[in-house]
Amino acid sequence: MVAIAGSVPGDRSDRAKRLFFWLLAGLAAVAVLSIGTGASGVSVLDAAQGWMAGNLDPRDALVLKSIRLPRLALGMLIGAALAVSGAVMQGLFRNPLADPGVVGVGAGASLGAVFAIVLGGMLPVWMGQHAVSLMAFAGAGYSTLLLYRVATRSGRTSVATMLLAGIALGALAAAMVGVMTYMADDRQLRDLTFWGMGSLAGASWTKVGAALPLILPAILLSPLLARGLNGLALGEAAAGHMGLPVQRIKLLAILTVAAATGASVAVSGGIGFIGIVVPHLLRIGSGPDHRWLLPNAAVLGAILLCLADIVARMIVAPAELPIGIVTAILGAPVFLWILLSRKGVGAL
Repeated sequence: MVAIAGSVPGDRSDRAKRLFFWLLAGLAAVAVLSIGTGASGVSVLDAAQGWMAGNLDPRDALVLKSIRLPRLALGMLIGAALAVSGAVMQGLFRNPLADPGVVGVGAGASLGAVFAIVLGGMLPVWMGQHAVSLMAFAGAGYSTLLLYRVATRSGRTSVATMLLAGIALGALAAAMVGVMTYMADDRQLRDLTFWGMGSLAGASWTKVGAALPLILPAILLSPLLARGLNGLALGEAAAGHMGLPVQRIKLLAILTVAAATGASVAVSGGIGFIGIVVPHLLRIGSGPDHRWLLPNAAVLGAILLCLADIVARMIVAPAELPIGIVTAILGAPVFLWILLSRKGVGAL
């Protein structure tokens, strides 16, 4: 007797589909909450009433259009990008501890940003106020390209070599960051500290427009990797025997992560734990099938980062905490709970 898809033992596709729509509803609720949160005091209800009546206060309109809406858009983009990148990396490396930092994207971006902050006078004038973001993205792209070249021999990329090379390049980048930090003055040290903690405080439509062309295609195209990542879970040899283009899958996965994470780090600084926690939470709830894991990760990542941003704005209002601190405070206990509840890394 041939079993239908829904009756196959262990199949959680239906649950994953339902979860996707629940997550979309949750994202809509978080978006409304984010738009109504801030030091100015303008609420979503007041803004909606004023807009419908045609007498929306110009100051409230400015706060919503120029501050809160671009901040929400950037938070959703970055959260989705980091979560999807984490899911792709864990699938590619078959390692539950993998995250976007494994391929050196974060280390390269940090090096580029530190160079711009400390030695900005050496950069072209046309970079202007976007020098840090541009250099961070350039550093992320170059480190990824270098890592790929190191790990590729005779047209084949070794995942193990890529992992080890990523650790080595990360250590080298950290050493160079240390040298430039030693050279920095007090103002530059403060800028370095806050950039490394991550923040959405400088969100603008300009930053959204710069990150969107890189992040959105990476997120939308990531489901095309789902079948390949599912095959790689059985090992590269097995995936090859199944007729999957293993080398092409590796290249597309690396490019997807480099584009999404590089753009995210460039516009927001360092934000941790989203990329490693979100995929694990979803595997517990809806299984490891990347056909649903990747889209669900995009939505849940957007939710969690926007929630973290709300907490960052509220906890020390009218000031705000760097969002990287909030994600670490919230993410570390959750990840420890996952490890303890799943009886260690081997059960993830």
